[in-house]
Amino acid sequence: MNITKCLEQLSSATGVSGEEKNACDTALKMLKKYDSNAFVKNGSVIGKIGKGKTTVLLDAHIDQVGLIVTYITDDGFIKVSNCGGIDRRLLPAQRVKIHGKKTIDGVIVSTPPHLADDDSKAMKWTDVMIDTGYTGDELREIVSLGDRITFVGEFEKLLGDRVTGVAMDDRSGVAAILYALSLIDAEKLGCTVAVLFSSQEEVGERGAKTAAFGINPDIALAVDVSFAYAVGEKEEKCGKLGEGVMIGIAPTLDRELYEELTALAKKKKIPYQIEVMSGQTGTNADQFSVNREGASAVTLSIPLRYMHTPVEIVDINDIKATGKLIAEYVRGVK
Repeated sequence: MNITKCLEQLSSATGVSGEEKNACDTALKMLKKYDSNAFVKNGSVIGKIGKGKTTVLLDAHIDQVGLIVTYITDDGFIKVSNCGGIDRRLLPAQRVKIHGKKTIDGVIVSTPPHLADDDSKAMKWTDVMIDTGYTGDELREIVSLGDRITFVGEFEKLLGDRVTGVAMDDRSGVAAILYALSLIDAEKLGCTVAVLFSSQEEVGERGAKTAAFGINPDIALAVDVSFAYAVGEKEEKCGKLGEGVMIGIAPTLDRELYEELTALAKKKKIPYQIEVMSGQTGTNADQFSVNREGASAVTLSIPLRYMHTPVEIVDINDIKATGKLIAEYVRGVK
């Protein structure tokens, strides 16, 4: 499996929270190579492999952060709000695509510094508007309130095995799971592997909650991204690009599962890092651990720089390490 090509296809598919269809269709086509009966339900992609007694859930969320149309002015500007956590400091002068009856381009308005009274503060959401070049009447024929908007960011290869683009959070997790499935393809497993590419994680882990209720896993591996160290950040709070999968330990995660995964990574010489969290993880693992009577849950995170921006960076080797650890783990579950 070519992870880079897979990730490029996934990240190029639009799927802002609540409108994941395009991304789901792309991921579903890839998952059907391993489960021809995979399907989409409530915006999430779901599949199943094997028929063992124990069910291991492999999850990565399919949605991405973006914007939502809240108002269209008579002079053709679009007012918006956020879908997911977005740093308002990055908004001015960003290129975007508005996904209405057809997809059109726009630019978030930016006041030139020569005319700004105070450029020291981030824009308020009430001040964020998009310039499309259309009149208000023309725009209303194309765009409706509630339509989603994505940031423009080209998928590009960087030095070595690093790549940049939009929606690496969490399409890199989807790619890691697909890579794991390629490694165990056609093997006879002692467990049932449920695959979930979940919707609406960025607005409250909603897809994970509903899908887990139906799947009812015994064990859940939540594959997401976490912070990779960059200049000016605290090293102790970050992972490092290229140094392997980040295995999570937290009060809300299963300690025995964490220890099993770290021991397995050592045994199989899979590069890994430890991610310590002091409470809830902010990932779908928080939902899996309290689903029904509870599941043994842990996070497997891929280090990522510049989270929730159009220029997120990941290292392909970290995705590969994540997939290898997943494959080795499910091989040993009975």
